[in-house]
Amino acid sequence: MITYVELWKAKQAWLDLSQEERGNYMNALGPAIQQLLENGVQIVSWGRNEAATFNRAGYDYFAVWTFPNSEAAQGFEKMVEGAGWYNYFDQVNVMGTAGSPQDVIGQMIQL
Repeated sequence: MITYVELWKAKQAWLDLSQEERGNYMNALGPAIQQLLENGVQIVSWGRNEAATFNRAGYDYFAVWTFPNSEAAQGFEKMVEGAGWYNYFDQVNVMGTAGSPQDVIGQMIQL
């Protein structure tokens, strides 16, 4: 299983759209998200990055997903790019195979 984390904040191009235009854009994404869910993708959580977070990352929103495999995650990346998301949002992503704390600690020790 692949865990995928997105962090994003609005660009000026998003802020320049009317609320109606923003709503129309987001509504157009709905069928694509539904298709992902039907293909085994899971939404773990979406949320707003709280201002009081210690050592806060400079992004306002986050999403955490799980994908059945790397190919599905890479297809998602292409879909997001094709939807013009990056025209409106400054975003960074994190992707990796889910593991246990012991697995990751072992990898960190072996650096």
